[in-house]
Amino acid sequence: MIRVDKDFALNMFSIDGRTALVTGATGALGGAVAKAYCYQGANVVMTARNEKKLKELEAEFKAEGLSCAIIAGDPAVEEDMKKAVGCAVEKFGELNILAVCHGFNSPKGILEQTPQEWQKILDADLKSVYIACRAAAEQMVAQGKGGKIVVTSSARSKMGMKGYTGYCASKGGCDLMIQSMASDLAPYGINVNTINPTVFRSDLTEWMFDPQSEVYKNFLKRLPIGRLGEVQDFIGLATFLASPASDFLTGGNYDATGGYWAN
Repeated sequence: MIRVDKDFALNMFSIDGRTALVTGATGALGGAVAKAYCYQGANVVMTARNEKKLKELEAEFKAEGLSCAIIAGDPAVEEDMKKAVGCAVEKFGELNILAVCHGFNSPKGILEQTPQEWQKILDADLKSVYIACRAAAEQMVAQGKGGKIVVTSSARSKMGMKGYTGYCASKGGCDLMIQSMASDLAPYGINVNTINPTVFRSDLTEWMFDPQSEVYKNFLKRLPIGRLGEVQDFIGLATFLASPASDFLTGGNYDATGGYWAN
């Protein structure tokens, strides 16, 4: 007899009724994840440093009847992340999913970048992830229901690049940190994984999508799939890793590169 539970098979990708906290919600990927989660029936708390942009997002989401809340805060500040987690619990009763989507880079070579500038990247892209994950994990453990932590890392976590000494170090450290964190939190039923994207379309990267540009042509030489990423390509993984379908997966670094790592 084939041992497949029909109910599970029909609902394994569902996050309906769950509560998610999304950091970096005012960014392209964070905003896309937040809206995708809402469309799928989740209650979503959005956090970022820019309160004005958060209020604009809230108005946009609520105009569509989506269940959401906002709270401004810096993911590198422990008290801000505790408040964000507290907001989720206060508004929706619990926290089931954390999607870490914030990030920062300031590309410079080692001879140009000061240690202070390098440290700023490490704090923004590594320390802040630890702080956000720890705040969410404490709440999930207290609830006793498990949970999902989905962290946006980068294709650059495993591939160096000129001018990226801070960014590559932070993302490489992030991947290893998440693997260790997954081991720490597995006994509590909390799955922790990263998504490792290459370039995805946003206001900041739109210039890279010009098919006539040399940057675009050179980039595509390394992408077997033949194009750069769109937000639709990201939200599928973000949903999968937040859903029951990924219950057996933890400590993974999931390729969202269009084949970049393979080529």
